[in-house]
Amino acid sequence: MGSASIERKTKETDITASLKIDGSGKADISTTIPFFDHMLNQLAHHGFFDIELKATGDTEVDFHHTVEDCGITLGQAFTKALGEKREIKRFGHAVVPLNEALSSVTVDFSGRPFMVFKGNGLKGKIGDFDAELIEEFLHAFSNNAGLTLHVQVEYGTNLHHMAETVFKALAKALDIATSREPRAKGVISTKGSL
Repeated sequence: MGSASIERKTKETDITASLKIDGSGKADISTTIPFFDHMLNQLAHHGFFDIELKATGDTEVDFHHTVEDCGITLGQAFTKALGEKREIKRFGHAVVPLNEALSSVTVDFSGRPFMVFKGNGLKGKIGDFDAELIEEFLHAFSNNAGLTLHVQVEYGTNLHHMAETVFKALAKALDIATSREPRAKGVISTKGSL
């Protein structure tokens, strides 16, 4: 377990990403979407992941393809970096506030991608960024990381704060789930494999 590099090039996007699981929170992120860069920086910093991600896409159409494909690429990077997922805690949960907003995120690196997203009003524009794209990113990330993911925006009135609590809670939950469990012998599953 440790690090991975992924490249994804389509007719819509061109993305390179590198990830170090046991990092220090260093981020070098440029997606050409400033608010999304800010959210991915939160993911790296609060999860103590070193993430380098460069993305260009057809943002003249809208931001959807770039945001979704970054989710695909980062999900694949987690899958590759975790390998067989031996001796990781597997499960993680975090609740994070930011002023009036609060979100909770629960994850399981089960190998069975599934997502439940309860955005509780996380809709509309944050600058020129469509808040609905957060769910698209998370769905793509979950599918490609083999991650069961439950996200609940508990409450909030400021869309920026609400979005930021989601990414910070995701970071903390992923940090817990990817950390070492010294008592584990192999993967944490009664099946013996994930």
